[in-house]
Amino acid sequence: MTTLPRPLATLTADDARRIVLRAQGLLGAPDRRAGVRGVLRHLGAVQLDTISVLARSHELVPYARLGAVGRKAVESAYWTGAHAFEYWSHAACILPVEEWPHFAFRRRAYRDRPHWNHELPDGAYDQVIKQLRTEGPLTATELGGAKRTSDWWDWSGAKVAVERALMYGEVVCVERRGWKRVYDLAERAIPDALLHDELDDAECLRRLVRLAGQALGVGTRADIADYHRLKGEQVDAVIADSGLVPVEVEGWGRPAWADPAALATPPRGRHRTTLLSPFDSLVWERARTERIFGFAHRLEAYVPKPKRVYGYFAMPVLAGGRLVGRVDPAREGRTLVARQVTLDGVKAVPAVAQALVEAASWVDCTDVRVERVDAPELREPLTRELAGLLG
Repeated sequence: MTTLPRPLATLTADDARRIVLRAQGLLGAPDRRAGVRGVLRHLGAVQLDTISVLARSHELVPYARLGAVGRKAVESAYWTGAHAFEYWSHAACILPVEEWPHFAFRRRAYRDRPHWNHELPDGAYDQVIKQLRTEGPLTATELGGAKRTSDWWDWSGAKVAVERALMYGEVVCVERRGWKRVYDLAERAIPDALLHDELDDAECLRRLVRLAGQALGVGTRADIADYHRLKGEQVDAVIADSGLVPVEVEGWGRPAWADPAALATPPRGRHRTTLLSPFDSLVWERARTERIFGFAHRLEAYVPKPKRVYGYFAMPVLAGGRLVGRVDPAREGRTLVARQVTLDGVKAVPAVAQALVEAASWVDCTDVRVERVDAPELREPLTRELAGLLG
């Protein structure tokens, strides 16, 4: 049985919540000079997802922290000048390019993997590398087709090969074009000083555990492991040397670790009021979200429509450091449609209205229409508040 170190500090649940919000860039003045790239480096990973309602998730994450940053500017910040690459982290994520060496442990694990869901046809791997060397960067379609049939899982030989090369680290996804991955050789896409697998597994894991702790502010073993999808035993092996310190959080009921810099200065400043992507790193782990915010969050996009409670892409609303409601959005022309709004009481009405109006402006909508409010008595106050903000 592992002996846990004595906590160096005891935090109240509110202390922990504020530390988390600041660590996630949602409490205090945003670093506008650093912009989207600063958000990426601060968080260490920005999750990608195919769903696009107001915008795609990797656009919504910097919006939540910086406000109405231009959507083209977001894409440019990620993909120009070799600042980022896409790889498997929490899920498919955009990662700061300087972290390439620290994913060597995962690339090695993929190279040693004995079984795969897709068989690699003879010669396909070498053909893809040759084609990228002479013609790249290319999409899977340009490499010979992404699928053999219309079934999403029935990959072509070229798609199997290029995805295997991406996992091995010989190929890099350098951007998304029409949501298709654009592949190039790592030797062209990653700066020479970073293009190596020299770090051993322990050094890689220490770095990723430290980065997860910094991005979370404070978290349990499971929280820290989940951030870059590490195994619990991988966290256990390095956490004592990661620079994180053991703490106790009232009400959590389990050991926690914190970034010492987060403990050194009380978290203060302006709270963001905003809609959050369900894939935002503040809320992407359901158990943690419920523990910190008392907010049961679940993405229902893959739930059959009759069984949905909050809607297809219900976005949590953050205000005053709390999660105060949900909005399931859509767009019709230049109208942002709130298909379903769930409010945590009448006090949440102004914040939800503000979040809706700001989001509408960001995606170039001039009006907001509310279709359904879970508490019918709050529909009129919300409509009135929206009318006042829209003028």
